[in-house]
Amino acid sequence: MPFVRRVRMKKGMIATGCLGLLLTGARVFAQKEGDAAKGKDVFEQCTVCHNADSTETKMGPGLKGLFKRDKLKNGKKVNEANVLAVINAGGNGMPSYSDMLTDEEKKNLIAYLKTL
Repeated sequence: MPFVRRVRMKKGMIATGCLGLLLTGARVFAQKEGDAAKGKDVFEQCTVCHNADSTETKMGPGLKGLFKRDKLKNGKKVNEANVLAVINAGGNGMPSYSDMLTDEEKKNLIAYLKTL
């Protein structure tokens, strides 16, 4: 096989491989994002203690605009990691959901909370 042809084949294989990696990375990234519609269903069990449509306190704080706030009730910055930590650990009367919700349900819940 002539040298030029081998180089072209290698370039084609590299380009195909890179495209495959990009597509795989896009799928992995998409899996990291939750589904807000499914998260709304997960949130149904939270409505006993939390309002979704106001900041008024029920048993727990109202969660409207949660991701627009500067800080959580515990004083930590509002971001996905800190909200997830509260969901997992609970506290102040809130049970721990670390074993009650799957990782996917938690991602979906956080996606929903971002819409409030």
